Amino acid sequence: MFSVSRAADSADRIYFTLVALIGGALLVYFAAVPALGLNVAFHFYLMLWITMASAFNVASGFAGYMPFGYVAFYGVGAFTTAILVKKAAFPLFLALPLSGVAGLVLALLFAPTLRLSGIYFGIVSLALAGICRLTITNMPEEITGGSFGLQLGSRAQPLQSFYVMMAVMVLALATILWLSRSRLGKALRATRDDAEAADMMGVNVPLVRLYGWLISAFFPAVCGGVEAWYTNVVDTETAFNTLITAKTVIYAVAGGMGTVTGPIIGAVAMVWLDELIWRQFPLLNLLILGVATVILVLFLPRGIVGTVLRRKPHWRRYVP
Repeated sequence: MFSVSRAADSADRIYFTLVALIGGALLVYFAAVPALGLNVAFHFYLMLWITMASAFNVASGFAGYMPFGYVAFYGVGAFTTAILVKKAAFPLFLALPLSGVAGLVLALLFAPTLRLSGIYFGIVSLALAGICRLTITNMPEEITGGSFGLQLGSRAQPLQSFYVMMAVMVLALATILWLSRSRLGKALRATRDDAEAADMMGVNVPLVRLYGWLISAFFPAVCGGVEAWYTNVVDTETAFNTLITAKTVIYAVAGGMGTVTGPIIGAVAMVWLDELIWRQFPLLNLLILGVATVILVLFLPRGIVGTVLRRKPHWRRYVP
């Protein structure tokens, strides 16, 4: 009994040491980017994709959904920030959290679709994202800017928005780390694996799914708001681009869903690969990236971290 307890304590120490090392390395590296003269724009979007992939991991890796219309939260968050700042004269630091609230409201509106599963849920979520885009496009031009979108004027502050994006990433990763060790996270995994068995064990399946859905919706909405601030412009063509969902899914799957580190590693690896390919082959960027993604899925179907954990199952207790 004591040996089991000591083994558990040792595993926890290794686990939290890894968490501290990974978290500390990320913080130090990103915080030093401007001072070191590195590419701020590249690292801004790297943090954005880490956050997006990690939040998507909650919906898919923890809850078992595949929302093909995930871009809806991002787009609504971007337009919420732009409208509040440009039209209602809200301070940016008030508009950004309200963009997250807008994502939560949209998630609640989408909540009835959680009774669906598999491809049916994916198709419905994609259709709802299209509805969101068309709704904003057809709103009065004095509110959403029509087909030209909205410009935030002289409010662009790249360095401030960079550090705000870093804060959003840290908050997202801390939330998902907590979720992975919490009762809610365990309930989400149980519901994902067998909803009927989880229900029989006393798990409130609809409520647990809703909580996971709300977490996964909040962060992409805030990311959309911060990105609108960073670029100083937002329009329906870019804010609701389906490539945003595609990249989020690819980055999360590449690292391995269901863990905290998987989407981080997947996003870092794929964003760097995308940048390298774009520099060398700008006209064939998407083609080569698509081929690389196919090869990755074929040879590492569980992602980088998922494949490692499958071959070394005893590492699961140590890897966040």
